[in-house]
Amino acid sequence: MLHFNRNYFLLTILLFFIEVGIALFVHDNFVRPYLGDVLVVILIYCFVKSFLKVSVIKAAIAVLLFAFSIETLQYLAIVEKLGLENNKMAKTVIGTSFSWEDILAYMAGIVLVIVFEKIFNRKKKL
Repeated sequence: MLHFNRNYFLLTILLFFIEVGIALFVHDNFVRPYLGDVLVVILIYCFVKSFLKVSVIKAAIAVLLFAFSIETLQYLAIVEKLGLENNKMAKTVIGTSFSWEDILAYMAGIVLVIVFEKIFNRKKKL
């Protein structure tokens, strides 16, 4: 099950730098809040696939459940309950506000993953 995939790892690094760029330099009402959330689940998916040899669907579902879990923690105001409201890292990683739009963005990201994987795997088999 453990296995290193260089292509997924390179995609992880690329997506990480894109996410950092968005966080540091983009302050709009679409790219940062929505596209960033779409990309973050793709980033996590690529990270998982970098080290684990699991099916596309299993990895995609696991990443989506992880994203939903984080969003649930935001709904429960876990950062405040843990007394971490002044911790910038905790606020950035966990987040501070629940949003149904985030849930939709995560789902859109996972749909894109599945579509791209299906297209890539079809071309790979030809």
